[in-house]
Amino acid sequence: MLAVFLNDRSLLLVSGAEAQSFLQNLITTDITSLGADEARPGALLTPQGKILFDFMIWQDGDGYMIETDAGQRDGLLKRLTMYKLRAAVTLATSTEEGVTVSWSEDAEGSQGVRDSQGVRDSQGVRDSRFAKAGVTLIRRPGKHGDGNEALYDALRISHGIVTSGSDFALQDAFPHDVLMDFNGGLSFRKGCYVGQEVVSRMQHRGTARRRVVTVSAATTLPETGTEITAGGKPVGTLGSVEGGSGLAIVRIDRAGAAMAAGTPLLAGETPVSLFLPAWSGLVFPTSGDEASA
Repeated sequence: MLAVFLNDRSLLLVSGAEAQSFLQNLITTDITSLGADEARPGALLTPQGKILFDFMIWQDGDGYMIETDAGQRDGLLKRLTMYKLRAAVTLATSTEEGVTVSWSEDAEGSQGVRDSQGVRDSQGVRDSRFAKAGVTLIRRPGKHGDGNEALYDALRISHGIVTSGSDFALQDAFPHDVLMDFNGGLSFRKGCYVGQEVVSRMQHRGTARRRVVTVSAATTLPETGTEITAGGKPVGTLGSVEGGSGLAIVRIDRAGAAMAAGTPLLAGETPVSLFLPAWSGLVFPTSGDEASA
């Protein structure tokens, strides 16, 4: 079992009699269907439908734990407090610092995380994003391992799982751009929340064009932020990089047209291949039509 401590993650606690309804009316995630041992991605959006804060959320007793980037924590707490008004909700920072992620070394098809005696680890919560990709990854508050963080980055890159800051800028991406419509982080059935009208319109009209892809090169990829082009025209920007593998958010209509025409795709000067995550069910369109699942 691999266990990696992520010291750049912070935790918020949302509790009280109205905690569920308070969050349900604000964030993208349908928390009424959240499993007892499940962590789902979520976001608080701008009124224009772009991601203002992103996080993981799970049940914590009668309330909810929100895991976010340490740099976002105070801003997210302030924004939630602004929306709180007279709701019977308590907002607080957790005493735990950082989060440990654990997964089997044989990640594909793993059915659980086991300790050295082979006993299944019942602590922590299962990350639903990795579950979509067939990997059981457990998230647990605090430090419970000292594995190299690069191992976790390599795992999420290989499965097309992005993180804000490295892969996209807050207030610049829609939930569809980062595949939240496929990973359980975006609900179209639960009713109104901040930004809901915009993302629902994108869903129903099929106008999502920017999507997460995995990037592969025969040599080491250039640095994060490098532009990806086809025939000299931009199609996206390189995000997280580990050696010859990386992530990017690209215009899949432009990338699909380039691949269909045999036009090379370049990250800077480096030839690359792009792949949509298999778990998304998406394919590259070869015309002006949206990709289909």
